[in-house]
Amino acid sequence: MQPRDEYPRPQWMRKEWLCLNGEWEYQFDFTKSGDERGWCAAASFEGRITVPFCPESKLSGVGFTDFIERMWYRRELAIPETWDGKRILLHFGGVDYQCTVYVNGVEAGRHTGGSAAFEVDLTKFVHPGQTHNLVVRVEDDTRSGLQPLGKQSTWRESHGCSYTRTTGIWRTVWLEAVQPCALKSCRIIPDYDNGSFTFLPEYYQLRRGLVLSISILDQGSEVCSRTVKAGPGAFTMTLSDPKEWNPESPFLYDMVFTLKDEAGTVLDTVTSYAGLRKIHIEAGRCCLNNQPVFLRFVLDQGFYEDGIWTAPSDEALKRDIELSLQAGFNGARLHQKCFDDRFHYWADKLGYLTWAEFPDWGMSFWQHFGPCSPDYPRSFRDYLVEWSAVVEQLANHPSIIAWTPFNETCSIYDLTEHRRILSDVYDLTHRLDSTRPVNDSSGYVHAKTDLWTVHHYAQTPEELTEILDRQPVYMFDEKAEKDAWNGQPYFIDEYGGVRFIPEGRKAYSAVSWGYNKETLSQVEAEQRIAALTAAIVENSRIAGYCYTQLTDIEQEQNGIYNYDRTPKFDPDTIRRCFRNKPNWSRF
Repeated sequence: MQPRDEYPRPQWMRKEWLCLNGEWEYQFDFTKSGDERGWCAAASFEGRITVPFCPESKLSGVGFTDFIERMWYRRELAIPETWDGKRILLHFGGVDYQCTVYVNGVEAGRHTGGSAAFEVDLTKFVHPGQTHNLVVRVEDDTRSGLQPLGKQSTWRESHGCSYTRTTGIWRTVWLEAVQPCALKSCRIIPDYDNGSFTFLPEYYQLRRGLVLSISILDQGSEVCSRTVKAGPGAFTMTLSDPKEWNPESPFLYDMVFTLKDEAGTVLDTVTSYAGLRKIHIEAGRCCLNNQPVFLRFVLDQGFYEDGIWTAPSDEALKRDIELSLQAGFNGARLHQKCFDDRFHYWADKLGYLTWAEFPDWGMSFWQHFGPCSPDYPRSFRDYLVEWSAVVEQLANHPSIIAWTPFNETCSIYDLTEHRRILSDVYDLTHRLDSTRPVNDSSGYVHAKTDLWTVHHYAQTPEELTEILDRQPVYMFDEKAEKDAWNGQPYFIDEYGGVRFIPEGRKAYSAVSWGYNKETLSQVEAEQRIAALTAAIVENSRIAGYCYTQLTDIEQEQNGIYNYDRTPKFDPDTIRRCFRNKPNWSRF
């Protein structure tokens, strides 16, 4: 059975594609001599690995968890004869961190960055009806101080809040055939107040005489359509009886894009969807569809016991959202990882609000794991390209209501440069997407932000209230942050972290931990979680929260659920706690 064989990009679907997940060959290259050995043209490698699971994971069939700075993948690549005359695209959902793609020993493309999806145009390297030798070389130096890596451990073992690493291919690999003149992408911008969508299409190639038609459907019935001359400009389609997307009614319009030539021949057909919703800030609150909303979020780091960064199935992605909703949350802060496009699809379908965050830890400018690298500007050169790609790739999902480019940018090496970097990224993100607020750095240290987010793991409601009531606002570093505060919505987007291990279960490891130091019974843990949450909900200053966290992850055992997604607490007690919201909140 082929793993993860569902279509990987639900907002941009074509019928003609081939999933390349499954058994590949692999070879570790600890001596980094594979280039000299001619492995780019290797006829075989000794090992077998199940793609798209990383070699550290159980599901890969490898389970090697030490450092892997270089490795190689290989498989045969058969191109269907019916693809003759078309553009042949090889897609990677994610490869951590640098990769080079070879076809029959010839370099066909390369990519830097572990989180963004990318494609390699194989058209001039392959021949339809023939089988080719596909080799992928991967480099991943998590200890360099120059790679964004999120919560991947830079120690040999998992340590603190850093966990098992992910190396190489960790999302679906697939082939697609399109006409030379085909749609590459289309930004879909909802305008809730005017009941319309604006479209900004991009093409692989343009020529005179092409026309693009878009149909907007409600449950299969067309409600709006428009045909325009294909070009680089934007255009708008207005709905006569618009339906909104919100958590209680996550209505999605289906869309069909059809590109034709001057003779009326169909060159490309793509199906998509969109939700009509608006997110803005007003009077210190976040507003969804012009109604204030209190965000009841949970921290979701997207780790899996058997797949590490890769969910074992599409159903597992959906299930995580369902577990969160069952616990009473209305959304999640997606923490230090760029989540699978299929996860965002299910969030769109289920009405689940999210903040999308980049896994920036590992860039040693902020000295999380050691001194600042003197070469730190190079890491920002790679970061800016990849963060831009991530925002552009995810921007059409209605469930994403804010961007978080950084997390906990503390241990400042150079305050002036710190402010410049955060401000530049804030401005860049708004240029890429003006429709959502930007949280420059979750927690600290803020420089230029739309949301004021703080982290504190006080274990009594009294201490937590004292922290949140500080004037003018709680600041991790008052000297560095005071100029950034101007009355933004005020969130505690990390709190709680109450460690509890159910009776009959053992600690995950000898270094298992949580933010509470004492051992608590189930009732005591539930009471503490409820008391801390009530202190936040009852505080009129606070616009929302994010509880740490959805599931245990390895040695960090402070989840609402165990690492295997089984419940730790009484479901009704937890649901009552996290469903509670202020009277002013619409949703």
